[in-house]
Amino acid sequence: MPPTEGPHQAVWISRRPESDVASELATSRADGGALAGIRLAVKDNVDVAGLPTTAACPEFAYQPTADAAVVSGLRAAGAVVVGKTNLDQFATGLVGTRSPYGAVPDSRRPDHISGGSSSGSAVAVALGEADIAIGTDTAGSGRIPAAFQGIVGIKPTVGVLDSQGIVPACESYDCPTVLARDLDMANRAMAVMAAGAPHRPWPADVWLAAPEHPVVAVPSELPELDATWRAAFEAAVARLEAAGAQIVTVDIAPFLAAAKLLYDGALVSERYAAVGEFIDANPEAAVDPTVAKIITGARDIPAHRLVQDRRDVERLRAVAMAGLDGADALLVPTAPMHPSLDEVAADPVGVNSRLGTYTNFCNLFDMCAVSVPFGTAGPAQFGVTVLARPFGDAVALDIAATVTGTTAPQDIWPSRVAQTEELVVFGAHLRGGALVHQLTDLGARWAGELVTTPKYRMSALDTVPPKPAVVRVSDGEDGAALLGHRWLLSPAALGRFLVGLPAPMQLGKVEFSDGSWRTAFGCDGAAAAAGKDVSSYGSWPAALAAGALG
Repeated sequence: MPPTEGPHQAVWISRRPESDVASELATSRADGGALAGIRLAVKDNVDVAGLPTTAACPEFAYQPTADAAVVSGLRAAGAVVVGKTNLDQFATGLVGTRSPYGAVPDSRRPDHISGGSSSGSAVAVALGEADIAIGTDTAGSGRIPAAFQGIVGIKPTVGVLDSQGIVPACESYDCPTVLARDLDMANRAMAVMAAGAPHRPWPADVWLAAPEHPVVAVPSELPELDATWRAAFEAAVARLEAAGAQIVTVDIAPFLAAAKLLYDGALVSERYAAVGEFIDANPEAAVDPTVAKIITGARDIPAHRLVQDRRDVERLRAVAMAGLDGADALLVPTAPMHPSLDEVAADPVGVNSRLGTYTNFCNLFDMCAVSVPFGTAGPAQFGVTVLARPFGDAVALDIAATVTGTTAPQDIWPSRVAQTEELVVFGAHLRGGALVHQLTDLGARWAGELVTTPKYRMSALDTVPPKPAVVRVSDGEDGAALLGHRWLLSPAALGRFLVGLPAPMQLGKVEFSDGSWRTAFGCDGAAAAAGKDVSSYGSWPAALAAGALG
């Protein structure tokens, strides 16, 4: 039995001996790795070799001989599995109460729900019993509990994480998720989980950063929110606006219409395809009554209804995305209220449906999402979710960081796994420079400073605005070490940038002080020789500050 006591005994379904975990953590710290010494909780519909997978149904349990792909990646990076966490049975629910292993209560107010279905995973992180946790998300199962527990939940674009070794709920829309106390830790975990060969490849035109002043859509109406929760959401919107975002409104109706299809339509037949035959064949199994009703109720849905509902999803998606045209992301409340355990017991289906108001449509519309905490709504933890188009994961994370008042990680996880090109710049395209918008408007991400070897000369060209001409000196000539800024951008973005590159500017390989050769701005030698030499200043900003350009 897990050592957790009191109202949170139901967090864990199985937990490894503390001595084994402590020993592995010590070894992990000694060996190093991206996640050395990090404690990992795993939702119990995700395989961990040596621990049973129950999906919160004892009779369904089996003993996997291999880790799920997402677990394997994290463990290889140094994370240590603490145990398997409770969930809404077969990942069917947003409440965290539908389990024969017990309802998982909120970490702060035990008379309220934890949110589900990744209930135990979220509460384990909130209680400090794990540093990161794996959840799954079909209708909001990673985002809702993250909001209620005041932690971060990243639900990436469907398909960029391998779902091998995960018990399906609705296989077409299921997505592994990461839960962590802050964006930095969640980003570190996502970078590791996504590093393997993705099931779904990244496009060549992915954005690696949000614009400096993003356009963020918010719902024109906020159904299901009372005045207190509306005020909490409006405060989050105000935070974004104060940080420079442009706020626009969008009709939420097509999003809500699609949300209802996930459970009220034929799409629920995928849940029967996943575990329906097991439930039918095991009438004595400890299956939650609400879960059983949802899954077995889909047994006889005709195939033509499923086809029609999928058509309806695509139709609604087209309408919704047209409404978002011109916006970089959509900001919504993660949940519209935080119900008590008694409220869920009195109306398990109705309350669950209300909880999915702002989450159910996400995977149906192939959107990515980052759920972050944003203070409280009365006594409840309050959270918002930033949603973006497929493969807009970096954009969503950047905007989510702005909401929380923090700086997004420089080494953002999509830049580790998407196709990227590198460009080092020396002048007006430096971060904060007059022409930097030519990069940021293409979704380029600033990736730090670099210094060349002392084998280069910088001249100021007589252009508007002035541009630096960087050339390599010949052997025996005096050169200087020059400061540059490193940018990452997609192959398509780099191609568009090159098309507009004016003469005499060129791109070529430049040698840096770390021994690397990187693609960087250069210049035609004759044009550079005609400019004013400013090499001694060591950087373009220093030359500008000294008034060296005239």
